[in-house]
Amino acid sequence: MAVNGLLMIDTIQESQQEKWDQVIRPHSSLFDLGLKEVWAYRDLLVMFVKRDFVATYKQTILGPIWFFIQPLLTTITYIVIFGNIAKISTDGIPMTLFYMAGITLWNYFADCLNKTATVFKDNANIFGKVYFPRLVMPLSIVASNLVRFGIQFLLFLGFWAYYLIKGNAVHPNLYILLTPYLVLLMALLALGAGMIITALTTKYRDLVFLLTFGTQLLMYATPVIYPMSALPHKYAWLIRANPMSSLIETFRYGFTGSGEFSWMALGYSSLFTLVLLAIGTVIFNRVEKSFMDTV
Repeated sequence: MAVNGLLMIDTIQESQQEKWDQVIRPHSSLFDLGLKEVWAYRDLLVMFVKRDFVATYKQTILGPIWFFIQPLLTTITYIVIFGNIAKISTDGIPMTLFYMAGITLWNYFADCLNKTATVFKDNANIFGKVYFPRLVMPLSIVASNLVRFGIQFLLFLGFWAYYLIKGNAVHPNLYILLTPYLVLLMALLALGAGMIITALTTKYRDLVFLLTFGTQLLMYATPVIYPMSALPHKYAWLIRANPMSSLIETFRYGFTGSGEFSWMALGYSSLFTLVLLAIGTVIFNRVEKSFMDTV
């Protein structure tokens, strides 16, 4: 009996001395993003980025060439409908450059929002089998769409350089240096909104059906196909309340010199993004602990 007791004590002491490579604990704070843990899983994040890139264009004839075709076809459609038929002003900017600037930024934001907003629903099988920081998945979506944005941004730069050389009312200025900050704000804005929506879709599946429709409507509340100067004064405040409006206007202003720029408007968009991201973080961290019970 004494021997069994000694063996039990030795076993307990050995288990206490063991050092684990990974200890899984619940979040101690709702605002804790666990970025240190996400960094430890950076290889997994890269793998998800590659998976998204390959899965999107697998078994397609043109493959990544669609990165160029989609914005070109959309730009041509906008030129015909909104430029030539509806005669909507472009603030003196060549129509191709005007519409492509709005399309390039909006596509990145919309893609990040739509895919992040269904993270829990689309990846429930993976989340139920393997542990990894759940934030890796929405971050991988933002990163993979950044690749697509980079390719389309190069296409925009090609047209911008062409009109700049021709001297077609294109006057770039120092605000062009704000471009990386604008892209960061768009990514964080889509991430924050997407985390809120994906948390809600675990219980309310109807939001999935409303998401695509709502994103399309939101585009018309953003100066993608029209400049802020073309809006009636009584409606302009409503469009300015959209945090994406100042981002697109600042982007156009930096590259073309036409449009509106306001530090106050950019500050509003920055503050709105940070608040939305904080709310999204709280809701995401709260739901990820128990969402498998409701998905």
